[in-house]
Amino acid sequence: MNRLLRPLPLFVALATVAAAQSDKSGYTLFNPTPRDQMRDLSTDRPDQTESPHTVDAGHWQIEFEFANFTYDREGGTRSETWNIAPVNVKLGLTNDTDIQFIFDSYSREKVRSGGTTTRTRDWGDLTVRVKHNVWGNDDGDTAFAVMPWVKIPLKLGDAGNDSFEGGLILPFAVALPSGWSLGLMTELDLLADSVGNNHHFEWVNTIALGRDITSRLGGYIEFLSSHNYERGTDWLALASVGFTYAFNADTQLDGGCNFGVTRNAPDVQPFLGLTLRY
Repeated sequence: MNRLLRPLPLFVALATVAAAQSDKSGYTLFNPTPRDQMRDLSTDRPDQTESPHTVDAGHWQIEFEFANFTYDREGGTRSETWNIAPVNVKLGLTNDTDIQFIFDSYSREKVRSGGTTTRTRDWGDLTVRVKHNVWGNDDGDTAFAVMPWVKIPLKLGDAGNDSFEGGLILPFAVALPSGWSLGLMTELDLLADSVGNNHHFEWVNTIALGRDITSRLGGYIEFLSSHNYERGTDWLALASVGFTYAFNADTQLDGGCNFGVTRNAPDVQPFLGLTLRY
């Protein structure tokens, strides 16, 4: 019996050391997380289902698209829109909280209706988001976060609505067997009306299923549903497919395409992007 009890102090000591090593609550913007304790790279792109994981404290993460293209045809109207280099710059504030600055960058739209062609060039607005992980940031098979956001109109062009908008995003993720993962998100936004100075609610829900194909390559499929409560608008749905390729622990290339399911959704939206972490 004594021989069975003898290893117990060593086991307790090892467990105490392991717990201390896994506790990252002391790391902040001014006391960055050491490289060997950083979690695996997790991004909010390329799918529209946001990640519940945050950027490690004191580190930067830049997620941007080289470009995305939107084509939509409805009735006798056809529109083509290029968005060049929209970017999301993230900074880890604590182990469980980061702040994000999203700039829509430059866009160019061409609309053909009948015999008339209209061209619009614009610079986008600034969106500020704060993501706080509630659980599962560093371990566990599930993770959940809350992410409030606000859009600040910069009034740099003519295409924006020049209105403040905001909302709350709630992303949830589940690790599944055999390299599969499931992402779920619900989002409630307060947006400006297309006409007038009032605002309306929009409720967005997404589901994304992803899988590791190789140690570097991954793929996903996604479905998005949006209920816009502005008078005269209909339910909108999108289906998406995309891939990611990890060059290393801090660099990831992605690409894919969104496809309109409902008539009022854009027909196709191909995109190509990159994530860098420092």
